[in-house]
Amino acid sequence: MMRLLNLFKNKYFLVSTAFLVWMVFFDRNDLFSQYEYHQQVSKLEQERDFYQKENAKVHQDLDELTTNKEKLEKFAREKYLMKKDNEDVFVIVKEKKD
Repeated sequence: MMRLLNLFKNKYFLVSTAFLVWMVFFDRNDLFSQYEYHQQVSKLEQERDFYQKENAKVHQDLDELTTNKEKLEKFAREKYLMKKDNEDVFVIVKEKKD
């Protein structure tokens, strides 16, 4: 009991404890803020991965469209409904089942 009382009278212990409490709960970079920052970084990394995949798909499509005339024709017909003078274009979209 006396040892515990001496510990609370020690100014170094009190200052260290106050500093620790301040850093954990009241500082600008407290534990709650660090958790939020970690969540935000995780979300941004997921978005980065998504956009990198999308960018790769777009580059692949661009490469195919610039090198393959048949792909370019198919793309123009499906996306922009372009057609030759003597033909009709029908785009059939399959419904997704839930």
